[in-house]
Parts: sequence; C-alpha cells; structure tokens
Amino acid sequence: MKNIVKLILISALGGVVSLGLYRTFFEKENTKTFIETPARLQSNPVNYSPNTSAPENFVGAAEKSVHSVVHVKTAVRARVPVVQSPLDLFFGVPQGQGREQLQLGTGSGVIISEDGYIVTNNHVIEAAEEILVSLNSGEEYTAEIIGTDPTTDIALIKIKEEVSELPYLNFSNSDNLRLGEWVLAVGNPFNLTSTVTAGIVSAKARSIGIINEQSAIESFIQTDAVVNPGNSGGALVNTRGELVGINTAISTRSGTYEGYSFAVPSNLAEKVVADLKEYGTVQRAFLGVSISDITPRLADQYDLEVNSGVYIGGVTENGAAEAAGLESGDVIVAINDREVNKGSELQEAIGSKRPGEKVKVSVLRDSERKNYEVVLRNINGTTQTYKKEDLQFLTLLGGSFREVTEEEARKYRIPYGVKILDVKSGILAEQDIPAGFIITQINQQAVKSVQDINAIGKTLPKDKPVIIFGVLPNGREKYYAFGF
Repeated sequence: MKNIVKLILISALGGVVSLGLYRTFFEKENTKTFIETPARLQSNPVNYSPNTSAPENFVGAAEKSVHSVVHVKTAVRARVPVVQSPLDLFFGVPQGQGREQLQLGTGSGVIISEDGYIVTNNHVIEAAEEILVSLNSGEEYTAEIIGTDPTTDIALIKIKEEVSELPYLNFSNSDNLRLGEWVLAVGNPFNLTSTVTAGIVSAKARSIGIINEQSAIESFIQTDAVVNPGNSGGALVNTRGELVGINTAISTRSGTYEGYSFAVPSNLAEKVVADLKEYGTVQRAFLGVSISDITPRLADQYDLEVNSGVYIGGVTENGAAEAAGLESGDVIVAINDREVNKGSELQEAIGSKRPGEKVKVSVLRDSERKNYEVVLRNINGTTQTYKKEDLQFLTLLGGSFREVTEEEARKYRIPYGVKILDVKSGILAEQDIPAGFIITQINQQAVKSVQDINAIGKTLPKDKPVIIFGVLPNGREKYYAFGF
C-alpha cells in the first residue's frame, strides 16, 4: 500500500515538474494590456508659460479635479468555483460548478454635473447590483446606471438622492492635446482615495486591441502618468484642471503600472455620455467603408504615392460613403479638415458624430485631393436615431438591416421586405438566418421597414414562438421559428 501511495505522489510531482519545465523553456514572455478593474471650485491659475518645459507646480489643477473624482464601489454577483474532489485540484473545477456570491469591486468616476451625473468605465460597473460612490469629502451616496457603451468602455451613472452644487469637471477639447504636454491622472488606486499622479502625453489615437466588441472604437490617449487598479474611470486632466480623458487601461506584465497608461479622449467620452443621457443608448454613426492603415507594403501593392492616411478597401452597400461618391481605392486624409493618418483617428472622428450629421471627407484619388460631403448613417443605413427601448429586439436579433430596393422587390416578386445586410451575434446567428435573407413577416405581421421590426418586437409574447418568414437569396421562401 505504501509503495502505491509513493508511486501516485511521484507521478503527480513529475507532472508538476514537467509543466514547470514546459512553461520555462517553451512559453514566450508576453506583454499584456489590461483593462483595470476594479462646491464648484474655481480654477486657481497655474504658473505655466508656453516657453517653459513644465509648470512650477500642479496645485491648481489637482485642487480642482480631486474634489470632482469619486470612489466607485460595486457589488457584483458571481459564481465562485468550489473544489468538490481531489481531481478538481489537478484538472480544475468543472464549468458551472460552484456557488454564487456577491463580490466587491472598486474603481473611480468623474462628476460631470452638479446634480450628480458621473462618467466612469463600463467595466467598472458592469453587472453591478449595487453601486456606492464616495466623494473626496467623505460623503457616500448610492448610484444607478443610466446607460453603458461597451464599444468605448464608457458608462454613465447618477447619484439616486437629490443633490446639488456638487463639484464637477467640464469636458475639454481633447483634440487640442499635444505630445509632451503635462497631464494628471486622478483616481483611487488600491483603494487609496484621491490620488494624483503626473505624466506627459506620450501618444494619441493609440489602438491596443483590448475592447472585444463589434464596432469597438479604440483611439486612446497614451500617457506615462501612474495608473493602477482602481484608477479606472478616473480623470485625466491638463494643467488647467480640464477633463481631457477617462483613464481606462495600462500595459503591463505584472498587472500593475509599468510605464504606460491609456485614457478614452474626452471628445469621444462626451459624445457617448450625451447619447446615454438623452437616448439611453449610443447613437453610433458609420461612414460605411472597410479600411486599412497605409503601410509601405500596402502603398507598394496599390501603387499609392502617400505614406499615411486610411485606405478604403471597399464601400458598404447603402452606406453613407457610397451615397456620397467615395470609392474603393480612395485614401482618406482628413475629416472636417482635421488630418487623419491612421484608422484609429478616423474611428475617433466618426465616433464623435451621430447619424444624420454631415462631415467633410477629404480623399486622395489618383493623386488628386477631392472633398466630399457625407451624411453619416446608422448601422441599418438610415439617419434615424433610436431610443434604448426601440433597439431591444434589433439588438437581440444581432445584425444590420435595410428596406429592399424596387429592383429587389421585382426580382423576388415581393411587395416589401427588410433585407439582412450582415449577421453578427444574437438570434440571427443562433438560428442560422443568413445575410441576404429578406424578412417579409414576423408572426404574420408585415415588415416593410426597420421600424416595423422594432414595433413588432415590442408586441411579441414571451410564451409563444416567434416566426420570421421571408425569402432566401436564391429566391426560395422559408420561415424560422424560435422561442423569445
């Protein structure tokens, strides 16, 4: 019996040693970027001159901003793994095995109005059942979620109680930030409230691939101001105490600050907040193009005489770019006379607009600069804006749509319908409903427009199947039935 026990222990030890050796000699060391989880004051003049390399101190900016940044504490219900057998120690706890319990998280937020509206990161308050905010003065309030936007990692919350004359920060124009300019990061790292750190703007329009969402917009301000877990959602301010960004992420190997931090620019955050406040959801504008950054290889492949800009690889059917006359092969070099050198800058410029707004798009075509006035559209190819409640069923479907053209109606011999332009995640993907399918009826109700889908979605019973009827791209009629 003792020999058997020895054999088991030796085998287990051998496995552990082998795993350790494998990790030592075969796994590469990677640098990862983490999204960190978790009385209106007059601005005192800061001794700053454009001719000097730095202000004498940051006292004015710090005093103005520190009172407007709150400590955000959340309670999230999560499943905690529970070991039920010795095998779980070696092979891990099976998925779904465990118990639910409330877990506490912390982050930061920025007061943006005297009546208690607060901007923070989506990942700070995501799935939170309870939210508590603590002011620098020590006062605590409960807060509620007004709206969230995972594509920019921005969220808007509000203090539930009636409050007034809270200290707050105004959004500043982040386009005016310059490389090398001094900035302060204000937040609550490691539960250390009201912490201020200083650094410079290291880069702008930085895309680092951390937002795993359809239509994600990444155009971060990169700084070397110290940011750590708990800083997420806090303020990035300039030396005048003006809000220029929302601190969001760091690049690290250890999980703590190692030199680089990233913030959502204030222009983008301000637009998202305005949408969430007015509509409950973000009004995302689309140019309707597939794009690539200009690289030496791409420039050589397409014989381009430029080394910066955004190459249009294709235009979307019924999109804003197509309607305005933009073509595949054009190189976008400016939006509203603002120079565009890469895709992240283009995303930020368009992401700060709503469907229906006009922008001037400057492109190079055959070495000639041309300007086009483009009326931006939503994902469905219209200029309409939607309330949150109107988007519920469309969001569940998970696609983009438009009304059929007269030519398509004649081709498929249908009086009306809504065409699925593409399929993302959601019901369409789950039911294998393909792009190109034309919806003519939902539960025997006529679908003549995208708005009809919204209206029908509000009336669908929860205890009966939903039946979508229409025409496949090959002309064959088909229906799909599913529970809702």
